[in-house]
Amino acid sequence: MEKYIPDIYQKSIYSINYDKLRKRGIKCILFDLDNTLVPITVKDVDDELKNLIYKLKDMGMKTIIFSNSSSKRVEQFKQALEIEGYSYTFKPFAKKINDILKIYKEDEIAIIGDQMITDVALGNKIGITTILVNPISKNDKLLTKFNRKKEKHIMTKLRNNNLFVKGRYYE
Repeated sequence: MEKYIPDIYQKSIYSINYDKLRKRGIKCILFDLDNTLVPITVKDVDDELKNLIYKLKDMGMKTIIFSNSSSKRVEQFKQALEIEGYSYTFKPFAKKINDILKIYKEDEIAIIGDQMITDVALGNKIGITTILVNPISKNDKLLTKFNRKKEKHIMTKLRNNNLFVKGRYYE
């Protein structure tokens, strides 16, 4: 169960204290795409997201889209945000993250996502900082809907053991 507990839990990518992350030594942030950066139905980047990514770049942080989505979808956001991106990452499997681990040490990387089963599990497996945010939208792909049901059971067990409570945010 502990493999699903995030290091940090925040309402959204906009409520995360990135200055604190930088002071903790984080140099690279891996962002999940769907329902973390944008809802799955959105195809364009809004100004709020652009401003966040530019702010992180100005802080000297490397930002990378790290998504299970298709190449076409990731490429679109990669270009719009002028950042790197990885598609078909098959989170929670760690194979695709090896390229990033050649550049940054584990304690220099954070992964931000909306799913315990994919984003948090991957991060905890390889020893990077894990940040869970609430999903932006209730719309999900079929596999994600299955994951959400599984995640609901995990959250219940974690709550019953006072290890994680949905809506109780922490840094």
